[in-house]
Amino acid sequence: MTAQSLDTTVVVTGAAVLLPGADTVRALADGPAAGGAPVEPAAHVGRKGLRYKDRATQLGYALTAAALRDAGLLGADEKDGLSVPAASVGVVASSNFGNLDTVARALDTIREETVTATSPMDLPNASSNVVASSAAIRYGLRGPNLMVCNGETSGLDAVHWAATMIAAGRTERVLVLGVEPDNEVVRRLLGGGHAVDGGAALVLESRTAAELRSATVRAVVGPYRRGAADSAEAGRRWQLPEHLGTASGAHGLLQVAAAVGLFDSGESGPVQAVAGSADGDARADLLLLAPRAA
Repeated sequence: MTAQSLDTTVVVTGAAVLLPGADTVRALADGPAAGGAPVEPAAHVGRKGLRYKDRATQLGYALTAAALRDAGLLGADEKDGLSVPAASVGVVASSNFGNLDTVARALDTIREETVTATSPMDLPNASSNVVASSAAIRYGLRGPNLMVCNGETSGLDAVHWAATMIAAGRTERVLVLGVEPDNEVVRRLLGGGHAVDGGAALVLESRTAAELRSATVRAVVGPYRRGAADSAEAGRRWQLPEHLGTASGAHGLLQVAAAVGLFDSGESGPVQAVAGSADGDARADLLLLAPRAA
């Protein structure tokens, strides 16, 4: 096969959602009911390894495991490891509030006491890439690793960067994770509002890699645009219920996961994910296609 004939199509082969009131892509697409119980990461991945990890990282662990299993890349027992080479799986994570509580706590300690009073267990979690790196370390994902935290478009940007790495041949598949925790520090930042306290994760693969392992294609990643004019006719749009709060860096991932849920339920038309606004800092949109329509 020549370089000119390589199939650079990127597909979704796994998707997971963890939100109060929704723990499947179908439930997300249908609209989570208000009053759902908070997500308990330990119920999904056990308590081992959760101590000293911030809420965003704990949620990220649970979402990563669920998405990898949904794609057929990880067995029921984490100890069994991946079913594909570790170097073939990268990570791109998106979170704008992820470790904000850890950073604020460390800064408060330094201001009120001294740097030597900071917790040695806290400081490793103060790096902005802690969600992406922690997921990679726990699940042995040794491909490229990237953290995106650039505002409202962050989630769709993360999907775009993952698809770009795959299409360029940098890696065969990428775990894309979008998560936002809800805590006192985040609520102060949001002026009393709250964050979703959960998120979504996807497994993106090249079509060729998916076919080689006979994976089920759940959606096809279409064109991505940043700063483009509004295109309301491009495809159906899914809206996050307001009661769930601010999704921020998880917003784009939740929209893509909802598109997978719509396709799973028989939707055949394209679904458009949109983040940001033309009059804000930035705007991005991504078109998702049903597998049978691509």
